[in-house]
Amino acid sequence: MQVALVAGETSGDLLAGLLLDGLKQRWPDLQAAGIGGPQMARRGFEAWWPHDKLAVHGFGWEVLRRYREILGIRNQLKAQLLQQHPDVFIGVDAPDFNLDLEAALRAQGIKTVHFVCPSIWAWRPERVEKIKRSADHVLCIFPFEPALLAAHGIAASYVGHPLASVIPMQPDQAAARAALGFAAHDTVVALLPGSRKSEIAYLADHFFQAAKLIRQARPAARFIMPVVVDRQAQIQTALVACGMADQVQLVIGQSHTVLAACDVTLIASGTATLEAALFKRPMVIAYRMGALSWRLMRRKRLQPWVGLPNILCRDFVVPELLQESATPAALAQEVLQWLDAKVHQPEKIRALEQRFSALHTELQRDTPQLAAHAIAQLLSH
Repeated sequence: MQVALVAGETSGDLLAGLLLDGLKQRWPDLQAAGIGGPQMARRGFEAWWPHDKLAVHGFGWEVLRRYREILGIRNQLKAQLLQQHPDVFIGVDAPDFNLDLEAALRAQGIKTVHFVCPSIWAWRPERVEKIKRSADHVLCIFPFEPALLAAHGIAASYVGHPLASVIPMQPDQAAARAALGFAAHDTVVALLPGSRKSEIAYLADHFFQAAKLIRQARPAARFIMPVVVDRQAQIQTALVACGMADQVQLVIGQSHTVLAACDVTLIASGTATLEAALFKRPMVIAYRMGALSWRLMRRKRLQPWVGLPNILCRDFVVPELLQESATPAALAQEVLQWLDAKVHQPEKIRALEQRFSALHTELQRDTPQLAAHAIAQLLSH
């Protein structure tokens, strides 16, 4: 069984790693290669290019700068796959890269699967026609997506969200705090401005300035931030520049331990917000990007929410501060409101935890097995 995969960024690498578990259980002699990261490599995946080659932020100049390099990678990969003709190609997220590649491979008789339905329900609904041309089957991580795709004649399966099975229903906050060197009574704020270089450039300074304001109001507050090795120097420089180098504890990786340990997280919009929700943590969602990218994105939005927890709950269960609204003062104020609620409005925290527990239950499925079964069904036809 020969499988080609492309996963972009850290979240795609995690999803693809879990998918490989299911595929290898069904096909023990599986050979898998393409574009991926360390989670995939741990499962024996052969990465022809590293996954972070596909990491792009925004929709304007940020993309154009990288366009030629990424297009070159895609053309080389397409030629290699057309020559090798794998049993199936699986594009994991990264729709701007994967859908065109899938369409080209499918036209030459290679079965194609897209794992994670592009968020046509949130913005860019015109993508549905491209999905229809590109994918023989779509693996959906949210329960409402297969019916939406079926209305457009696209075969799809709900396989649950892999993170809902990885993250425990009842996180062990005490153990996480002990592992990170915090006491049970500490007030812990987790800072997660994203892992892309450009995300850090747009958000990290605002997060650190907000942390400085939080500390003025709560001198005993402790701050922690998970970082990837490649971004550690960039983060350290930003911390020094705003005078917070001694106040923010950096840890390599361990984002799940950090989320389990914290009281509240200041977090960039993206998959990490869903992780925070599955850890049942209060959060303040923020995002900033280039002005042109922001104007383009805002015009194409279909829903009032941007953060995944709010989209899935169909309500502003946690605050969102975007672009000009994401000032350090506003971010600090929202974080402090959650910290105050822990003391003075514990029922508000409990209500949020109940919403997130219900969401967790809805998303919890045996994703590796369901995904492997759907792929086996596709290949049997």
